[in-house]
Amino acid sequence: MSLHIAWLGKKSPPCGNVTYSREITNGLLDRGYQVSFLHFAQEDERSPIAVTGNDCPDVPLPYLYKSQVYTIPSPRSNKMLVAALKKLRPDVVHASLTLSPLDFVLPEICLELGIPLVATFHPAYSEKHRTLSAGTQLVTYQLYAPFLANYDQVIIFSQAQRDLLIRLGVPGDRLTVIPNGVDTQKYSPGPSQVKNEFHAECLYIYQGRIAIEKNIESLLRSWCKAEMPDHCKLVLVGGGSLMPSLMASFGPEQNILWLGTILDEQRRIDILRGADVFILPSFVEGLSLSLLEAMSCGLACLATDVGADGEVLEGAGILLNPQYVKSQLQTLLPLFQQHPEMIPILGQKARQRVLDRYSLQHNIDRLEVFYHDVIQAADQKNSQSQTLPMI
Repeated sequence: MSLHIAWLGKKSPPCGNVTYSREITNGLLDRGYQVSFLHFAQEDERSPIAVTGNDCPDVPLPYLYKSQVYTIPSPRSNKMLVAALKKLRPDVVHASLTLSPLDFVLPEICLELGIPLVATFHPAYSEKHRTLSAGTQLVTYQLYAPFLANYDQVIIFSQAQRDLLIRLGVPGDRLTVIPNGVDTQKYSPGPSQVKNEFHAECLYIYQGRIAIEKNIESLLRSWCKAEMPDHCKLVLVGGGSLMPSLMASFGPEQNILWLGTILDEQRRIDILRGADVFILPSFVEGLSLSLLEAMSCGLACLATDVGADGEVLEGAGILLNPQYVKSQLQTLLPLFQQHPEMIPILGQKARQRVLDRYSLQHNIDRLEVFYHDVIQAADQKNSQSQTLPMI
């Protein structure tokens, strides 16, 4: 009989956690696993356990506030979560941590129910470069470390992230490195008409949240100072708190196009396929799924050497120092227009790197082994506790 995974993650608003949860759960369903998806939804959600079209039970949990970054559950959510887990009786609970107070009480809930509990810890970080955003993210790691030690296992994306958590007190044997993966068949080079649509000969793209830690303003100022020719366009895909103020200063007159949040995945893929250069100027990152998607589509990629992105892109793209993004981009952006032969060379390297190390198929392979190891360890622990002599 296949394993039953109770997945606690996000379905909205659009962010990396939402993409991660969707891709992994769909991959598990494709391999015959039972998956129940628990997520924060409005109080008036019609059914405590609804079945979606892919035979994946959908369990809404009420919340007071939800954003791309963090969530505040309603007081009733804990009780509803316990009731749902008792009814579903999964083999393991996998929490794609949503930065909510619920993350801290999950170990106690699952211990009482006798269900193994694992987590994926997403928060961005930067070990190499000290910036205000990096300092803020370190506080998140310091806050979470004592509680992560109470999970049976925690998935992180790189050895550097593992080393940081160990220094903060999380036992090394509780940490497993499984990098993000991307569907390389879906995200692949292919025909696109977006250059005609945007009247561009060379198309640069940023895809992600429009937020302070993403350092979008540096990209925009670099673009303007580089005085790119009119046939070069910069497209920004995504939404966020900084978007209105930045749009007021940067727009079509500088060949900058704001597309906002695009929910249609095929439309996002078409835009990536039509683009030449992907730019990620973040101060901090975990392991960017947007970067992996762009690499898988064969774009030439530039990204800051933060989080695990440097490890992903080293030797397959151009790494930026987050403290000098503006000056570096001002120099680099025109090079692709002046030397277009660089684009397919870097694009091929990026695509091959993803095929070799960061495919969704490889990610699910490792996750299958991981689940069986966790459940086996829990069974051994239970059998040992039952055979201990009475004192």
